[in-house]
Amino acid sequence: MKIMDLDLAKVPHELLFILHVLKEEKTTAWHDQYKQLLVKVNWDTFLQLAKHHRLFPLLHQQLKRMDVSCIPDYVMRHLKAIYQQNTFQMLHLTAEMNHLNQQFLSNDIQTIFLKGPVLAQELYGDISLRTSCDLDVLIPLENLGEAEALLIKLGYEKDDYIESILGDWTWRHHHVTYFHRIKGVKCELHWRLNPGPGFEPGFDDLWNRKKKSSLLNETVYMLGKEDLFFFLATHGARHGWSRLRWLVDIHCLLSQEVNWHQVVNLFNKYHFQKIGGQALFLSKNLLNSEIPLEVNSLLEKRSHQLAQQAIFYLQSMVNLHNDPVPEDVSDYHGKHLFSLMSYQQKTLYLLSCLFPFPEDAETLPLPKLLHFLYVPLRPFLWAWRKSTKPLSVKVFKG
Repeated sequence: MKIMDLDLAKVPHELLFILHVLKEEKTTAWHDQYKQLLVKVNWDTFLQLAKHHRLFPLLHQQLKRMDVSCIPDYVMRHLKAIYQQNTFQMLHLTAEMNHLNQQFLSNDIQTIFLKGPVLAQELYGDISLRTSCDLDVLIPLENLGEAEALLIKLGYEKDDYIESILGDWTWRHHHVTYFHRIKGVKCELHWRLNPGPGFEPGFDDLWNRKKKSSLLNETVYMLGKEDLFFFLATHGARHGWSRLRWLVDIHCLLSQEVNWHQVVNLFNKYHFQKIGGQALFLSKNLLNSEIPLEVNSLLEKRSHQLAQQAIFYLQSMVNLHNDPVPEDVSDYHGKHLFSLMSYQQKTLYLLSCLFPFPEDAETLPLPKLLHFLYVPLRPFLWAWRKSTKPLSVKVFKG
């Protein structure tokens, strides 16, 4: 199928320059366009975007290989400095990852590392070429209490608390965060790949398809490549691809040996076809990725439209991780997330809205033994809140 172009007219010139540098096409046409883009670059904006999108390690590597006589010295010095800082950070995370892995293994807790150093090694062949601020550990839900106790014993403190009614946290949320103040390391314990409601591969399936990371001699496991592509696409889409590092991950994985038929089956089975197609359209348009023929069934018109919608997040430095998220961005993101859902997912989401939320307990406090009454009372409590204050749009984090 012919990959349709996206409208990038409102994307900042400096971001177009960054994308061009990352394309790695050293042809005459590439060099000519590089020189044309270079002339108009605002270097302060370039550095801001390089840091916002977490792409400075790759840009440092790429630009070192090229003629940088037209790039101000302070830009190259700054890229080198933050690249070196990131290298130390990734080495620090690697050591802590190895330590946590040994502790979990000694306590018979099955552990899969989702991102961090293992992902950097798998996709880039060098942990210094990707940034990471934490360790994401996927474990079986039934081991969550044991894993939490172990982290606390190791000096971690719980950094967030999930409010829940009738046990909805197990499917509405997907991780809990812990922080080690002395080591300066954040660890997220995941029991799902993404927040619910929604269907996705269970831990046992992911464990059966896991692979051993090549980063350490120890037995450190990560997602198998097919599950990894599914996870990276759904994770990036959930955040609007607002950081291009996630899309560069997709670009790198597209060049590796992957069972693409199995990837398509995963997207079909769990009703994420539109998200799979969106990731492919974005990667092809922005990074000139080679798209395997086996995934053509995901390249539908609706996925192209969703890819175009995601360009909104590249037109300014949208940050969905820090509150408060601007109201216009929050509104757009809430609608975009809903448009990403399949009919089955939208139905499940709307049904989940009938299940009690913690806000219901705040509106009408009841003894725990009577919490079941929040189910029939939910529509009335929602209507009461809506009549007294504006309804806010929640932006999922993590």
